[in-house]
Amino acid sequence: MDGLGFVHGVMNTDNVAISGETIDYGPCAFLDGYSAAQVFSSIDRGGRYAFGQQPLVCRWNLYRLASALIEAIAEVDQADTEAARVMLEQWPARYEAHWLREMRAKLGLLEEREGDFELAQDLFAALEGQQADFTQLFRALPDSVSGGYEALEEHLTDRDVLRKWHASWQARLAEEPRDPAERQAAMDAANPLYIPRNHLVDAALAQAEAGDLAPFLMLLDAVSRPFDFREGMERCAQGAPDGAPAHVTYCGT
Repeated sequence: MDGLGFVHGVMNTDNVAISGETIDYGPCAFLDGYSAAQVFSSIDRGGRYAFGQQPLVCRWNLYRLASALIEAIAEVDQADTEAARVMLEQWPARYEAHWLREMRAKLGLLEEREGDFELAQDLFAALEGQQADFTQLFRALPDSVSGGYEALEEHLTDRDVLRKWHASWQARLAEEPRDPAERQAAMDAANPLYIPRNHLVDAALAQAEAGDLAPFLMLLDAVSRPFDFREGMERCAQGAPDGAPAHVTYCGT
């Protein structure tokens, strides 16, 4: 879910399955303005489960699971303890491969090239402090394939901060020529237009409790087809309005 800007909230050991997948989505939320340090959970005062920390926390959780099971594993077959150690050591590389595959799709890259990981990392590094809307920025990238850098400027505090990165990205795209319209369509299919915006979820819950399910049903309809533009759903693609209070999530919600 990194590619969607998803923040679990409390990704502790009992909220990660043995497969490495997260479960129990209570205090979860989605990024508006990008920040690797973004947290939403009311109890995460130290940023342990911040957006950028989630891969590290997942690995730590799996280490704790292995520690709890290691004696039982050894009783069955001592050799399997080494297999468990190797699996844990391989986890970062396996995660990086999955993450990079997702990032290539979001960036319109069809082929694997050395330097793709750094290209994606450089984008996120440049976005720090820009308060760029995560979803809108990635949705604007396809427009910049043929429309140029101007498609990104309105999403940035410093309008020039991505110019160098954008030039590097365009050079990388040139290594695998493709019809611009075809590339843009593929990128649109990897970058959602609609996500469960935090302020809309809050409003839908409040109105549902008051007996009006219409906002909830509209939001559900939007995220059921998140990649397809539809007339009348413009507010579902917008970030929180200026002056909106910081979004806070709570365990058990």
